[in-house]
Amino acid sequence: MAIADDLKKTLTDPTPLYFAAGTADLAVQQAKKVPELIEQLRAEAPARIEAVKNTDPKAVQEAVTAKVAEVFGAIDPKKIGETAQDLALRGVGVAAEYAVRAKETYDKVAEHGEQAVRAWRGEVSEEIVDIAVVVEPRPEPTPEAPAEPAAEAAAEERPAAKKPAARKSTAKKAVVTADDAS
Repeated sequence: MAIADDLKKTLTDPTPLYFAAGTADLAVQQAKKVPELIEQLRAEAPARIEAVKNTDPKAVQEAVTAKVAEVFGAIDPKKIGETAQDLALRGVGVAAEYAVRAKETYDKVAEHGEQAVRAWRGEVSEEIVDIAVVVEPRPEPTPEAPAEPAAEAAAEERPAAKKPAARKSTAKKAVVTADDAS
């Protein structure tokens, strides 16, 4: 049963489709930048070509030869085994780090794809709806008569009606003077 459940989960999970949609959307965004890059290369190309033409091949060869000699001169044959083992362990660590980064990137692109699909469908993001509910909650309709959406909007725009002020008593108070008290 576990295999069937795993297979069902794999076939019903929309994340790979969202990843594909996110990849396509990001590719379109990058493709829109291509004309600018082509224009920039077109402007810079003559200067770069001229720099390559003016470079002395012997100077380049000497610089490369010096660098190669420096690298091979630094190699100690005794430490090659230790270095190979160290590099192998580092490689495993780097591979694990890249696997984690790849999963994070996959999740980010899938999330971008989900948002892109919602935008293509004209749906509102759940996060925006959640924020809107927190910022401006809708008033609950009264049980006697449910409020209509138009009436709610009009009620929110109108200022609340003022309650009448409490009436003052018109009965006269008896004033007691010192003469009356005796």
